[in-house]
Amino acid sequence: MTTVRVVVGGAVLDRGRLLAARRSAPPELAGRWELPGGKVEPGESAEQALVRELREELGVEAEPLERIEGEWPLRPPYVLHVWTARLLAGEARPLQDHDELRWLTPDRVDEVDWLDQDRPAVAAAARLLLGDAARSRP
Repeated sequence: MTTVRVVVGGAVLDRGRLLAARRSAPPELAGRWELPGGKVEPGESAEQALVRELREELGVEAEPLERIEGEWPLRPPYVLHVWTARLLAGEARPLQDHDELRWLTPDRVDEVDWLDQDRPAVAAAARLLLGDAARSRP
């Protein structure tokens, strides 16, 4: 029996925008967009893995907030879990596995070619941003 391994993705939210990262590798994913993140290592919680991955891939410090409901299959034995996160420090830049970053408002999230498994979490994050915007209006 194969043990399922979790890959964490970060729906990084800042000032009403969602961070999108364009893959530069591997070749079959290059040019498509994703929520940044990576594999949870043995002995690490999902939240710890997300903090580490965002630091390694983007050079930022972030705080995981809450998990977006759902689990999306990747290549076996991996599954994707996505957490919302807020920036604490640093300016995101593509350091590893990405060649471009974009901050997207909820009405613009469909302007990039998201990896299929990220689409449901991206839609959920956009709904969260829209809800935050509605609550902040007078």
